[in-house]
Order: sequence, then C-alpha cells, then structure tokens
Amino acid sequence: MAEPDPSFAPHDVVLRDVTQADLPILFEHQNDPVANRMAAVAARDREAFLAHWATILADPTVKTQTVLVGGVVAGNVVSWDGKGERLTGYWIGREHWGRGVATRALAAFLSYDTARPLHARVAKHNLGSQRVLEKCGFTIIGKGVVPADTTGGEPIEEYLFSLEASRAPS
Repeated sequence: MAEPDPSFAPHDVVLRDVTQADLPILFEHQNDPVANRMAAVAARDREAFLAHWATILADPTVKTQTVLVGGVVAGNVVSWDGKGERLTGYWIGREHWGRGVATRALAAFLSYDTARPLHARVAKHNLGSQRVLEKCGFTIIGKGVVPADTTGGEPIEEYLFSLEASRAPS
C-alpha cells in the first residue's frame, strides 16, 4: 500500500468509481485484524473477498465509490438494499484513521446516493464511526446485535443509525 501524505488538505479526499485495480488494496484494508475488531466483521480470504466484490459490482442497486486521499486509495464507501432498508457503510484503511477522511468521504457519498432514509449499523464499541455518522447527520434509532458468524467470534452489540431527508447535510 502507498503511504498517505500527512499534509493532505480536505479537498484531497475524492470519490470515484471502484476499479479492479483497487481491489488488492481494499482486500488489505479488510484483512487488518484491528480494523476487523473495530468494525465487528471477520476478514474474508482473497478468493471470498474477490467473489464478494464481483457480486457487489454486478448489482445495479449497489452504489460503490473508492475513496482517494491525495491520489492514494484510502478505502471505499458503499450503499445497498438490505432487508427492506437502504444501508450504507465504509471502510477506510487504518493508516488514514483519525484524519477526517471517513467523514469527508461519507459526506461526499451522501450527494452520490441521495436515497433517504439511509441507514448504517455500527458496533457499539466503534466510537469513531459513530461520530462520523453523527457529523454527517445520522441519528441513533435502535440497537441490535451483530451475530457471531459475522464477527468471527462473539456476538457484538450495535447501533442502528438513520439519515432522514430532513437531516441530510447540505
């Protein structure tokens, strides 16, 4: 992975369509055990990861964007239809955490996917992602549990966030 530029400016966070060339970098991001614990999801092996992304990229109801920071792939933002609700999620490489990348990427994505309400599920212990969602206008509307088969370990408590049309950032 390329090293992030520590001097990047807010305008250096750019979204673009996901390409096949992004997938090896996105694979490494999702293969980070610290990030997996934070997100409460188990990493996929390369074959399963590539199959998962093939399904994502082939589904016309899924919207995906690669997050670039100073021209370097920093992660992705995605939205999809799931069990009667439109959901969004993002994955930012750990080397980009704590710099506002996720907030700027999600805020930009909300102009790309304008469906409302838009929901997100976040592990209760993931305070950083909760703050990102709140900064982007999402509010907590419920609680749940991430099942053990998703986390690769124990069930984990989660919050359900929602962004209503009236709360969307302008």
